[in-house]
Amino acid sequence: MFYGIVSSMTQDKEIQAFQAQIWAFYEHSGRHNLPWRKTKNAYKILVSEVMLQQTQVSRVLEKYPEFLREFPTIRALAEAPLTHVLTVWQGMGYNRRALALKRLAGEVTVKHNGKIPRRRDELEALPGIGAYTAGAIRAFAFNEPEVFIETNIRRIFLHHFFKDKQGIHDKEIIPLVESTLNHERPREWYWALMDYGAHLPKTATNSNIKSRHYVKQKPFEGSHRQVRGKVLKFLTTKGKCTTAACARSLELTPEKTKEVLNELVHEGFAILNRQTYAIRH
Repeated sequence: MFYGIVSSMTQDKEIQAFQAQIWAFYEHSGRHNLPWRKTKNAYKILVSEVMLQQTQVSRVLEKYPEFLREFPTIRALAEAPLTHVLTVWQGMGYNRRALALKRLAGEVTVKHNGKIPRRRDELEALPGIGAYTAGAIRAFAFNEPEVFIETNIRRIFLHHFFKDKQGIHDKEIIPLVESTLNHERPREWYWALMDYGAHLPKTATNSNIKSRHYVKQKPFEGSHRQVRGKVLKFLTTKGKCTTAACARSLELTPEKTKEVLNELVHEGFAILNRQTYAIRH
């Protein structure tokens, strides 16, 4: 094994052995039927990537086709009322993703004639698109040999190449991702990596705890995120409300309710007119 030492990655046999292991797993146990792997449509791939952030694949499999039925094109999403977008998104959590998708759709429609751009800099300039999502879109939609990292990919490299180390920074992993990248089949290679990485916790300790970026997820029940979700759902359903009406209906304190409603205004979900909050159109 070569524990994160980049120079050792130049040894072809070691690279080939690692690649062979990943490809073998993918051939026999890969998730070949995932619907977003059956398209090269950049918009549909974008939707899947945003949905898969911090959400289990099983949940996305339920919501993904529904979302695309309601918003089959990026222009349809751009023109849809935010209330409708949030209603369709309900059950996914992390509603900022839905808002970012809606904003992105508007920007792509206006600035890129409704087509997801291919260039990384143009992708990263869009709302809600970071380095990982830009790389994933380029790899999965355009088969570009991008170098990027996400949870499952990180887990693989930590498991194989950093067995006796802790506090590993992603900048130590990225050169390994680059060295093992299949430049002819980057789309399938990343599918294979993600599938193997998703499988690893079933057979070994979660290696992501070795990462410097690892953060243990806090319980959802009773969290601020749960309260935000309840308030946003209520506001989306009702269309508008006062602090008192929302607090009374949800059995929250007026202080907590007002705090959350003001957050939603600040983030662009809602507007405040005098003392009434309403979903932004």
